Amino acid sequence: MNKEINRREFLRKAGIASAGLVIGGMGFSSKSYARILGANDRVNLCFMGLGVRGAQQARTFTGVPNIHIAYVSDVDSDVTDKCMRRLSSMIPYKPIELLDFRKALEDKALDGVIVSAPDHWHAPAAILCAQAGKHVFVEKPVSHSPREGELLIEVAKKYNVLIGAGTQRRSFPFLQQVIKMIHDGEIGKVFMGKAWYTNNRKETYLKPGPVPANLNYELWQGPAPRRPYMEGLIHYDWHWFWHWGTGEALNNGTHELDLLVWGAQADFPTKVTSMGGRYVYNDHWETPDTQLITWETPDAVFSWEGRSRNNTNVEGEGRGVIFYGNKGSIETGNLFYKLYDLSGKLIKEESVADPLGPGQKAPSPNTKFDILHNTNFVEAIRGKEELNCPINIGHQTNVWVQLGNIAQRTGRMLQCNPANGHILNDPEAMTLWSREYEKGWEPKL
Repeated sequence: MNKEINRREFLRKAGIASAGLVIGGMGFSSKSYARILGANDRVNLCFMGLGVRGAQQARTFTGVPNIHIAYVSDVDSDVTDKCMRRLSSMIPYKPIELLDFRKALEDKALDGVIVSAPDHWHAPAAILCAQAGKHVFVEKPVSHSPREGELLIEVAKKYNVLIGAGTQRRSFPFLQQVIKMIHDGEIGKVFMGKAWYTNNRKETYLKPGPVPANLNYELWQGPAPRRPYMEGLIHYDWHWFWHWGTGEALNNGTHELDLLVWGAQADFPTKVTSMGGRYVYNDHWETPDTQLITWETPDAVFSWEGRSRNNTNVEGEGRGVIFYGNKGSIETGNLFYKLYDLSGKLIKEESVADPLGPGQKAPSPNTKFDILHNTNFVEAIRGKEELNCPINIGHQTNVWVQLGNIAQRTGRMLQCNPANGHILNDPEAMTLWSREYEKGWEPKL
């Protein structure tokens, strides 16, 4: 076992030994706790949104050396209780439970917030955290609209905080190796890229009903203009309604598009088109269950195929990316790549069974990828690493996909400014660059 692994194990044990401390409680003031933080390099975190993804993130962060889960927050008490039960078997202390995460921002000893609430909350929550001087890890999509992403970049600079985007593949050493191969000219000049995602989702129907006693629906809506509660919307199917979600394209397609943009070293597209719709069921979805988005830059063309209701693989994989160059092609998923020559002959392939490598462990098998990205965020707070996906990069990828959704909703091709992605000569389409907010909830710098 190398020295780095020994160091991490020491820090992990040291964290457990003193983990019974709760910020502002157990006889310790925030000021005295801050002195302890300075002494042992512990990072204090709040988790905002504890649904499937948020609870998974909370569990994954327990595997990051020397962090302290100070607060967990959700608007649904049942969701909070479920998360706390899972955490109780993983950490020897009890985080403070909050209905409203904004209360945690008053704690001067809090270092960062993990935002995993629904999409309409991502940017507004991150902005509030930044204004309170807290570093932020915001899940993808980093924004509900492109303008929100621009605000996140501005607020990170204004308040001198880190805002990291939840595009975890940026932290996979294996994928970093693949991207380096592309940048080093292994397949020559990239002139085309293709990405895809498949699933087999069920029908979604909403109906009026009473708000459950365990849910604060007013706070769940937060910055979104008010609408009546509907059964079937919470806690996942809000994804398929433009008012709160961003569809499959940003729900999952963001990850593959991020690889395309990263590998091709692209800025913003000049042309964007989208075709698709709700073809499989006559249910209540608003966003497409089938979608084909294409982007053009001065040097290349890219596409994403999304099928939410037919899980048939593409190129043998349920999700993936192919880069086409003038010397060859490379296909990659999470843990493999295949290198082809110009005739399509396979000339090299590699895969990795465990992204963490020997001697390192994750809290559960399905969090092995996340822990690398989460560790990078914490180490960036400590000043020991640069963020692998800072907000300007996360925003860039999001804009590509958001432009695809805008093209879908307007039904026409978009001409865009390659410097910032802004839509040219189409005021109607540009109205979708931002969104409306509930009065009093508008994000402000």
